Amino acid sequence: MTRTRILLPVLTASLLAGAAFAQEPAEAPVTARVDARTNLGSGLFDAENAAWNVERIGSVQSPPGFFDPEAVWRLPPEPKPGEARQRPGQIMFANTDLAFSGDRVFMGNFHGFNVFEAPGDGSVNHILSVVCPGGQGDVSVYGDLVFLSQEQNRGRLDCGGGGVSGRSSEERFRGVRIFDISDIDNPRQVAAVQTCRGSHTHTLVPHPTDTNVLYVYNSATSGVRPGSELEGCSNGEPSSNPDTALYSIDIIKVMLDAPEEAAIVNRPRIFADRETGEVNGLWKGGQVADGGQKTNATNHCHDITVYPEMNLAAGACSGNGILLDISDPENPSRISELADPNMAYWHSATFNNDATKVLYADEWGGGLGARCRADDPIAWGGDIIADITEDGLVKRSQFKIPSVQPDTQNCVSHNGAIIPVPGRDIMVQGWYQGGLSVIDFTDSAHPKEIAYFDQGAIDDGTLVLAGYWAAYWHNGRIYAPEIVRGLDVFKLTPSEFLSEAEIAAAEMLTVDVTNPQWQRRIVWPDSPVIAQAYLDQLARADGVGESGLGVETVRELARWEAGRPRTKELARLAASYEEEAQGADAAHAEIMMNLASALRRAGE
Repeated sequence: MTRTRILLPVLTASLLAGAAFAQEPAEAPVTARVDARTNLGSGLFDAENAAWNVERIGSVQSPPGFFDPEAVWRLPPEPKPGEARQRPGQIMFANTDLAFSGDRVFMGNFHGFNVFEAPGDGSVNHILSVVCPGGQGDVSVYGDLVFLSQEQNRGRLDCGGGGVSGRSSEERFRGVRIFDISDIDNPRQVAAVQTCRGSHTHTLVPHPTDTNVLYVYNSATSGVRPGSELEGCSNGEPSSNPDTALYSIDIIKVMLDAPEEAAIVNRPRIFADRETGEVNGLWKGGQVADGGQKTNATNHCHDITVYPEMNLAAGACSGNGILLDISDPENPSRISELADPNMAYWHSATFNNDATKVLYADEWGGGLGARCRADDPIAWGGDIIADITEDGLVKRSQFKIPSVQPDTQNCVSHNGAIIPVPGRDIMVQGWYQGGLSVIDFTDSAHPKEIAYFDQGAIDDGTLVLAGYWAAYWHNGRIYAPEIVRGLDVFKLTPSEFLSEAEIAAAEMLTVDVTNPQWQRRIVWPDSPVIAQAYLDQLARADGVGESGLGVETVRELARWEAGRPRTKELARLAASYEEEAQGADAAHAEIMMNLASALRRAGE
């Protein structure tokens, strides 16, 4: 390891293969439209941009050693069988996922990872690079440990360059690396857990009672390694090889006081048929419908998002979206599954705060193709919003950014996270060169875009892999890793869709750690800002407007904000909203009850 400081048609039962078929959307998706994002001027670091209800406040370029300008405009050469790749293309330097610890941002890269200081004011300072080639490079952080996913055959156990030759080699590494960064100036690799299919992504899962135990759910998407390279690995369908490394995930157990002993403790068959026990019990692969999407078999998960406080996980697993019970994190079990003819590749998943909904993203084309053009189906390459019901997952709608992107920009839905606005389900999401989009899916049947940022193509005449790998909210700001250009920082701005108080309510929440694919339940403090956010929501929905009750509430919130709350008046107002809620429709009633609860807590 080196360190640098240069700093459609109806599906038949046989096709469904045990997976519940998604319902049709409650409302047809909108068609693509020409807006400010269309026809932006190109450029590597000087492309034109368009912003709507969001402002970019900071940027930092990829540091030396993680950017090759000569490689940007060409695809990586394919090596001959048994030979290492000679010169990496741009994907070998691609910025990938993010993790956060306090003011530190950890940005994964196919070449290793970088660490930045970003206090939220727009400044971003590079403090560390760890060079460790191996591909993908998705990261997570827990205490002084950094976890890094790698899956390419060029990865070496020693983090060295030059790749690895031969089909089988003791020098090759594919799996999850663990680094100790307790001395940020001298990070060191303390464990390297080999897996049969490498590691495309991973998810940290805490033990429910033992604070010394951390699990890692490993998701692998690539081919199976030969048994001669890693004992116990074998390929094939379960009908001919019941011990196949396909149709499972890896669960790694990490003792935090001895991370060097990290090891795989289970490979659960989470895709098994409930009745027959066959391990390949979900989507079998192939064309979903005539003229529709082709989907690979469900023999792996791309992402698994966990919500430990709810004992739930949502898996985006190639041909299916699934829901898991993780109350015993070492032995997860499948609760429900979903299939859909418009989904090419179930890629990632995000719960809302109440765990009553899941948004699944579809990576049609693998992120390498232009999939947001005027003639691309609006129902392909976007999101599915599903409710979690007593009957399991039920699809309610679809969403795709409603803009036209050119054929020189790779564009499809990718990674994102919840923005903690009280009483609403709002998510920010990266769309590669489609930019970033902020989506309101509070009404799961009618999702809508409420903010975006986009910039022009890298080059007018060439499709170059670039754009936002993801967009995440951390301590009041949006951070977006751009595959070629570096890291961008954004803040939300008030609009007709999002009030100043709603933004302030989201910004007031701070956490020590934010990791991709690990959601924590958001609890808002008792504050007049929170109450004002609910009041703004009622006004937007014409639930209060200029009524006497609304005017009284504004007056009492001002007193509360000034440090002189009148508890009796706040309690009286809470009772009034509770009474109003009895005769309101469901959407208005929920906001009124949220507001009443906030007012009543202040009056206690």
